[in-house]
Amino acid sequence: MMPIPPKQQSDRSSIVLDLSGPKLRAALSDLIDAAEPSGGIERYISDLQLKVTLFRKLLVENNVLALDPAAFSALIGFIATVRRRIKAALENYGLDRMLSAIERLLNGEGTAAERLRQFTAAFPNDRGHRWVRDLGAELLHFTDPQNLPLATRWVWDMQTNTGVLREIWHAEDVDHLHIPISDDFETFETLHEELTGFLRGEGFFRDLGLYVDLLCAHIYALYINDRAGQYLRTDFGCNEAPMAHTRRMLGLDAIEREPGRGWLDLIEESAAQAAKELARPGA
Repeated sequence: MMPIPPKQQSDRSSIVLDLSGPKLRAALSDLIDAAEPSGGIERYISDLQLKVTLFRKLLVENNVLALDPAAFSALIGFIATVRRRIKAALENYGLDRMLSAIERLLNGEGTAAERLRQFTAAFPNDRGHRWVRDLGAELLHFTDPQNLPLATRWVWDMQTNTGVLREIWHAEDVDHLHIPISDDFETFETLHEELTGFLRGEGFFRDLGLYVDLLCAHIYALYINDRAGQYLRTDFGCNEAPMAHTRRMLGLDAIEREPGRGWLDLIEESAAQAAKELARPGA
């Protein structure tokens, strides 16, 4: 099976990703089939658009430094790999310090890659703070999903050699292969471009950044169902159908779908749910 031919690289990056076209097409077909009983993939794109609306309303249209605990909890409720781990950090650093770091991440000087590196460097570089990169990556991406990639660990983590990138890598025995690709922001930009091009070739033309998110989440949800270890089940739960994992990885399980509710109701309810999760013993 031949990989997708790499596109001409831009001046900013010489990264070449050896992606498997057949693996991508199989994952897309599975996503379409799995989503159909619950309203089709358009339903999930609609929910992602709601998440973008929430993030932009709180982080772009309003003053980040003025966020209250309820609004901040609403945001965290939409980030699955963060919401169970941030409680201790908030107790240690305080909300004001956290918001100051987020303000610099979103509005500081430098490129998005530089600001994400500075954001992660503001916290200890240890196992207990690996979620910090996910937090920064989600805040950047979901305030500008068409232009900035989703640079979370589950998309690609070089240290553990796990992520979406591995699942769509062109290789006969990927389980025993170390992929020599860094998890720098530039890698995620290249992957974002490659997957956007793939989806265009498959007939998708609108909201491509969100369709990339949905495809990536479903690819990794299939991995979770097939081969997940305990550390993945801690983040995403277990013994559920692939679309449940897909939603959870994107934080969409924060949404309770009921007719007639607006996103303002969602903020209030998500804040209450997230605050309850943060207060849960052992969270």
